[in-house]
Amino acid sequence: MPGRPRTRLSRVLDDLGGVLLEPVAGAVRRGALLDQVVIHDPLDTDVQGPADRGAHGPPDTGAPDAAEPLARAVVLGVGVRAADDLVRLLRGYGRRGATALVVRQPVDTTPGVLRAAEESGVALLGLAAGASWAQLAAMLRTVLAEEDLGDASPGTLDGVPAGDLFAVANAVAALLDAPVTIEDRASRVLAFSGRQDEADQPRARTILGRQVPEHFTRHLRANGVFERLYREPGPLYVDPRAQDFEMGMPRVAIAVRAGDEILGSVWAAVPGPLGAERAQSFRDAAKVVALHMLRLRAGADVERRLRADLVSRVLEGGTAAPEALARLGLLGRPLTVLAMGTAGAPGPTTPEEDVSRAAGRQRLADALATHLTTVQPRSAVALLGDVAYGLVPLPGGQPDGAERALRLASAFLEHAGRGTEAAAIGVGPPAEDGAGVRRSREGADRALRVLRTAGRGRRVATLEDVHIDALLLELGDLAAARGDRPTAAIARLLDYDARHGAQLLHTLRCWLDAFGDVPAASARAHVHPNTFRYRLRRLTEVARLDLTDPDQRFAAMLQLRLLPTPTLPPEGTPDG
Repeated sequence: MPGRPRTRLSRVLDDLGGVLLEPVAGAVRRGALLDQVVIHDPLDTDVQGPADRGAHGPPDTGAPDAAEPLARAVVLGVGVRAADDLVRLLRGYGRRGATALVVRQPVDTTPGVLRAAEESGVALLGLAAGASWAQLAAMLRTVLAEEDLGDASPGTLDGVPAGDLFAVANAVAALLDAPVTIEDRASRVLAFSGRQDEADQPRARTILGRQVPEHFTRHLRANGVFERLYREPGPLYVDPRAQDFEMGMPRVAIAVRAGDEILGSVWAAVPGPLGAERAQSFRDAAKVVALHMLRLRAGADVERRLRADLVSRVLEGGTAAPEALARLGLLGRPLTVLAMGTAGAPGPTTPEEDVSRAAGRQRLADALATHLTTVQPRSAVALLGDVAYGLVPLPGGQPDGAERALRLASAFLEHAGRGTEAAAIGVGPPAEDGAGVRRSREGADRALRVLRTAGRGRRVATLEDVHIDALLLELGDLAAARGDRPTAAIARLLDYDARHGAQLLHTLRCWLDAFGDVPAASARAHVHPNTFRYRLRRLTEVARLDLTDPDQRFAAMLQLRLLPTPTLPPEGTPDG
């Protein structure tokens, strides 16, 4: 169900214009209401047309369907370049009631494009080169104030809508008469004011990437700027002449504090040091920014807890699942479950390390949520324990749901960057109803467990891909629960190796893995083939094992697979 429109096109242009967006053609109806973001990508068959607020339909094939209304929509024309395509999209989305179409700069503004923009009533906007479509989609959703899961009336703080950091940034910019960014402790840009085109090139790169470039932060840290910023109570003047990297304009920064906690900082690009009056205004503004950042964090925590509760109820199934699905906008839609986890700590950890790992898991879950909702609307992600679960709606009537989910998961791990190296994602089978969702979750969990314990380099898999490995893990659980131990030949080899420091069990494992090919098996064992043959004869004597008997071979292979993965023995170990 579309949310109540609260934002006008003028707000988007004021907040994101100048650096990110630029009007190119058509009548820019600044008073037009905006309610949803739509992704159109004719080059990617995985991307749906409707990408927000529950708008669903068949995959977008490049020809907008006039039967599907897209009133108050901002359409992101990913990959659209040719003038003929622009004309077709402007007219098609105009019939469906869209407000604006965003395409990558430079835009080929032929007379046909200009005429189509005027006649369709769709404002054609250009996205700056170098800006990320995913970042733009995330910023647009922030500015559009999507439908809250909780209270839809956030109130105001100091006369500004609570939690609206873009409005706060513009207010601070007006106080200082300078373009402003609000950043978190990791120098990620949470919001920015207008007039960024008045700043220098480094600021433009910061806005485009929503992150201060790493070499800037590295130099600022090396020059002690962050240390002084977080230590001093007032504004800090950063003179470009004192820095050993390119910075066209001076900066004035102030830490944003909540008691003793540093929430982030506010940075203004200024022509010179602030006077006493503006410095005091900056101090007062930082307190207002702190209130909004706390409100945002509290709201995010509340929404996160509510979403986690809804996702948990869906995954558990039962009578509460349909209502939870309805509140998430997923009732009656086929979907699949993703389960993302990271490798556990190799040994004991300190409380500080536990906290750091928990924060890292939450960041990963948030990143997965952003990725899924950007590509597949109405996806819901929640961190439950140490696993992040994603409910991903699938287009109806398409048989390749599992393949689509695999591609989504693989793309996330490939592009999410630092912090995802140890992450893996299990993909559950498609589900048509609440009972199917529970089975999908079980399949995703089983696949994830294999990837975390015996993935052999794989990071994404369905249960079908790793079914035998999952069965072996579960058989190992059953044996452990019963207290079963290796028997017969394997027990005799374990005992012999323990008493003599030999490696006959490793020899048997290598021979079985090589299907009895002695040269290949000896290479695995890092010994000469003649030495390997001697060890093989010795192990058959010790274990009383007939390697020509298929039943005995299978029993030995199965017991070896249930044993913990061994550490390879060093060369030169006694052969018994």
